[in-house]
Amino acid sequence: MQERNDGPHGGEEALELWYAIGRAFAKAGEAKGRAVVTGFTAALVSGSLVLLSAPVFGTAWAGPFAALIPVAVGLLLGLGHLALSYTGAARRFRAISGELGRLGLDGRRPTLSGLGAYHDAQLILLRSEYEFLLLRGAGRSARLLADSFGFTPEDPFECGPLDVAPETPRMARLRRRWELRLKMRRRHGMSPPALGLREDLAYGVFPRNMTPAAEAATRRAYLTISRELAGRRYGRKELSKGGAASVPEEIHQRLAREQEEYELLSPRPGAPPRG
Repeated sequence: MQERNDGPHGGEEALELWYAIGRAFAKAGEAKGRAVVTGFTAALVSGSLVLLSAPVFGTAWAGPFAALIPVAVGLLLGLGHLALSYTGAARRFRAISGELGRLGLDGRRPTLSGLGAYHDAQLILLRSEYEFLLLRGAGRSARLLADSFGFTPEDPFECGPLDVAPETPRMARLRRRWELRLKMRRRHGMSPPALGLREDLAYGVFPRNMTPAAEAATRRAYLTISRELAGRRYGRKELSKGGAASVPEEIHQRLAREQEEYELLSPRPGAPPRG
C-alpha cells in the first residue's frame, strides 16, 4: 500500500484532518443504504400494526388512508435518518475545516496546496470518472474534476482499458503533470472550486486514507469504469471474442490484466482464495 509522505503543508496533522473529512463523508454516503433499510423496515412494521389493529379498532380510524400510512411512515423515518446523517457529516466538516484553517489550509479546497494528500489509486479513480463524464457529455461535472485536480482531455492517460497503475513511473509523471497544471492555475489567480458534501457524495473528491479495504474498493471502482468504457468503445461482442481482429492485441492484453485483477478483488462467495 502506498504511503503518502508528500502531503500539503501542515504535515501529518493536516493529513489526518483531511482523512477525517473523507471518513465522515464516506459514512454519510453509506447512510443511503441504511436509510432505505430503515424506511422499508418501518413501512413493514407500521403496515403490520395497521392490519393487527383492524380486529380491535376497525379501520374507521384510518379511513381511506390506511394503505398510505406504512408508506408515509417509511418515507418519514428513512428520510429523517438520511437527513440526520447528512447534518452530522456537515457539522463534522465545519469543525474539521476550522482545524485546517488553523494550519493555514482551506477545508473546502483540498487540492489548493497540491495533490500530496491523495494516493495514486484515488487519483486513478477520479481521472477515470473524469473520462467517463466526458464520454457521457457531462461537461459541467467534468470541469469540476478538471479544475480541482488538473485533469485535461489531452492527458497521456487511457481508461477502457487502463494503461497506468498505482506506484509506477508513468503514474508519477501524471501526478507531476496535474500538479503543474494546478500550480499554473494558481499563478494566474485561479483557485480550485469549493467542494463539500454534495460533491464528495457524487465523486469522492476528498482525500481517503488507503487502508487495505479502502484500496481494494477503490481499485474495484476504477476497474469497473474501465471495463464499462472498453465495452462502449470496442463493443462488448467484439471483446468477448478475445481475438477479434478489429481490437489491437495490446488492448486485449490490458483487458486480460484488468479482468484478472478485478476477479482477484471481487472473489465469488464460497470460492477458494487465489494465489
